[in-house]
Amino acid sequence: MKRIGLISDTHGYFDEAITRHFENCDEIWHAGDFGSLEVIQRLKEVKPLRGVYGNIDGNDIRAEFGEKLFFETEGVRVYMQHIGGYPGRYAPGVREAIISHKTNLFISGHSHILKVIYDDTLQCLHINPGAAGKQGWQKVRTLVRLVIDGNTMKDCEVIELGKR
Repeated sequence: MKRIGLISDTHGYFDEAITRHFENCDEIWHAGDFGSLEVIQRLKEVKPLRGVYGNIDGNDIRAEFGEKLFFETEGVRVYMQHIGGYPGRYAPGVREAIISHKTNLFISGHSHILKVIYDDTLQCLHINPGAAGKQGWQKVRTLVRLVIDGNTMKDCEVIELGKR
């Protein structure tokens, strides 16, 4: 069983509450737009970090993280990409990648819109944790926590960090 902290679109801002909310997680997954190496370092000080770069991230961050990330944890196949869309409106190539990698969990960011949607057609859970940073048009900064136990994803929690 693994407890996962999902975060995206920090845009260079690290809220101290992240540490508290993710302290009982096993890993942190960042869906892009870190915005600074400092945010990466701070997240790594909390828990092991996986992530992808976003459209605002420079070459320093792109040297450490790829555009796409495919991996398996417990019995769940995960695909992460910053600009990915969502069920019914996936970005170009995403639907095909979900199918070809037999993805169970697709994570994206970019829109700053929190979404947790099950795609019945592809039998894949999509999560966009919203935006944890202060840039953008979102009114509330958010994170997501979930548990992956074998091939089961459960106990999904939305955490509000406060107003932008």
